[in-house]
Amino acid sequence: MRTSDDIPARDGRTRAVVLGGGMAGLLAAAVLVRHVDEVVVVDRDRMPEGPLPRKGLPQARHAHLLMSGGARAVESLLPGTLDGWVSAGARRLALPTGLVALGPGGWFPRWPGTQYLLACTRDLLDLVVRARVLALPGIVLREGTEAVALLGDVRRVTGVRVRDAGTGAGGTLEADLVVDASGRGSRAARRLTELGLPVVHEETVDSGLVYATRIFQAPPESERFPVVSVQADPRRRRPGQGAVLVPVEGGRWLVTTSGTRGGEPSGEAGEFEPFLRALRDPLIADLVARAEPLTDVALTRSTVNRRRFFERLPAPPDGFVALGDALATFNPVYGQGLSVAARSAVVLRDTLALRSVRAPGLAPDLQRRVARAASGPWDLATGEDINYPGAIGAPPPAATRLLRGYVQRLMRTATGDPVVLKALMDVMTLSAPMTELLRPSVALCVARGPGRAGRRGGPPITAAELALCGLPPR
Repeated sequence: MRTSDDIPARDGRTRAVVLGGGMAGLLAAAVLVRHVDEVVVVDRDRMPEGPLPRKGLPQARHAHLLMSGGARAVESLLPGTLDGWVSAGARRLALPTGLVALGPGGWFPRWPGTQYLLACTRDLLDLVVRARVLALPGIVLREGTEAVALLGDVRRVTGVRVRDAGTGAGGTLEADLVVDASGRGSRAARRLTELGLPVVHEETVDSGLVYATRIFQAPPESERFPVVSVQADPRRRRPGQGAVLVPVEGGRWLVTTSGTRGGEPSGEAGEFEPFLRALRDPLIADLVARAEPLTDVALTRSTVNRRRFFERLPAPPDGFVALGDALATFNPVYGQGLSVAARSAVVLRDTLALRSVRAPGLAPDLQRRVARAASGPWDLATGEDINYPGAIGAPPPAATRLLRGYVQRLMRTATGDPVVLKALMDVMTLSAPMTELLRPSVALCVARGPGRAGRRGGPPITAAELALCGLPPR
């Protein structure tokens, strides 16, 4: 890996430029370097040496759960990464065994399952992947560098105009393929119009969600503690409020609260625990009541769901594709963003296995394939968020509204039926498509309902787990 500010001319060599050094961009670079002579990763930030936050990723301070579908995708792209995360301090928790969760339909049982999640900070996830990707021959990092324009015309993007974020010095990077993975703040749509292309259609659903996070010292001997989640219930026709407690590296608990418009959490330390105690169940408030806070409260308001339909351009240009949050940003409460980024990189790998990076029509075809990978998570996130009071966005189509009623019953049934719970876990972890929820054997169970097993009164947390926090059995 080179970090030179002076990249020589290509001299006929193939090159890809990736805008954004986050998870989506790094995974794309890992794929592309197998098919081109050089990959240049451009990012405005200077990358930290350790698992530390960076300016361009403020949302990293909040809970990020990498689900098994995304983790498997990363492992297929970068073998050994899963072990690298665990060695660095991440915890692999079985689902639903390692999860104490109150969903809209009640508490989910902690039955054995085949899925899992990675519990750690977002900074650790990025650090391990960044180190592995930047060690690959042929990858050049241009950190502290801004992309200011695309080069080319309406038929083909041929590169990027860049500028040093410190000195303002400019330059150009020619490329056979430009991948925009610059995140939710991507300016790709505007830059394409500057080349003469039509305006990219965009949809947003904004529930007014606000996130507030604080890190606590975990109790001694709590290494095997589960993730604890209290979710909002859109059926209640009131602002959606929830929280999640994630055991992260370093013997710490990362607690993220969330609230939609009219029910937002505060950035004041004195209001953090009262917000937790006012949720549908005060379990997380009880768990952290005696824990030592290690940080102030970090607040984030930029959580709108945004989908940019690059694939709908009448004649999409060759040489350009957007993926990750540059294509679709999701309400983080659903834990989909990282896994969608990983799945998109798999689509990139599978497509380039069949076609050259210089093949005519590659980029438009790739854009359509990546868009399909984001469609299911987009429908899930927006179909729920639009139902909260004060949500802004177009109402979902009739088919989505009909499916929502089925999903509500499915969520309730999952609290007492192992077949339905497994299907739900498979879909939520992006290990199976949304159609898995409509499989006849699952639909039959949903029609029957949860039965007595779904009438659990309290959380499925053990007496031993409560005792670690100095709490009596519930």
